Amino acid sequence: MDFLNALIQGLLIGGLYALFATGLSLMFGVMRIVNLAHGDLAVVASFLALALISGTGLPLWIVLLVTVPLFALLGYLTQRVLLQKSLRSGPPATLLVTFGLSIVLQNVLLETFSADTRTLDGGSFATGSFEITDSISIGYLSLTTFVLAALALTGIQLFLSRTGLGRMLRASSDDPETANLVGGDSRHIYGIATAIAFATVALAGLMFAMRSSFDPSIGPSRLIFAFEAVVIGGLGSLWGTLLGGMILGVTQSIGSEIDPALTLLAGHLIFLAVLAFRPQGLIAGRKA
Repeated sequence: MDFLNALIQGLLIGGLYALFATGLSLMFGVMRIVNLAHGDLAVVASFLALALISGTGLPLWIVLLVTVPLFALLGYLTQRVLLQKSLRSGPPATLLVTFGLSIVLQNVLLETFSADTRTLDGGSFATGSFEITDSISIGYLSLTTFVLAALALTGIQLFLSRTGLGRMLRASSDDPETANLVGGDSRHIYGIATAIAFATVALAGLMFAMRSSFDPSIGPSRLIFAFEAVVIGGLGSLWGTLLGGMILGVTQSIGSEIDPALTLLAGHLIFLAVLAFRPQGLIAGRKA
């Protein structure tokens, strides 16, 4: 029964990893950008929410509704002002730009909020759960996070396949020059993709901040988990991202059940195994 509980908890934490990885997968699939500041952006969202709650006294759910759209706008502006220019110079330039952005964000947070760890108080929602059996329980926050990840992935997939803008986004990922010739503006389309990516990572950051403590330097570890979920599932595959997150979560959870010292190592080992035996990922994804 303990292993069954570990499996369930692993699947649920996998939803958080998938939510973290969604924006990373989308940006790579559309623009071939590996955003090294991805984890730091999640931390920025957490600190922003904390500042809004402290400064205004607004409830957490309203702050969440404010923070996510605000990050979508920030993503659009970041793409148009910062990333678009580096795209013309190739992948190494975007890596350097996002690496620089990561360093800047960490230092700004450190100067503004100090190195102290913080958490978002989710109250009974963050700590409560419902019992399935005497030894198995499912937390409200964990289940909500998993549902949000599934809804986000479903919404993005429907957007890409059912809307004109989504189809143009997919066309731009395949051949931006041809897409421009038929009326698409790749700069605007890439801005939309980045806006979606920033919104999802902000949501993931807020869910994580209610689950655990955070500090200005924790972003790179969030990036590692997101990157591993993307690679395990398959680069460019949105549903592969969910699968990769669940596999990573289950592996860590079962490893922890065997020996708590194996929690992180087990996830890294499954990541290396996928790289060695199926480097394209478990689900070979199309671009975007």
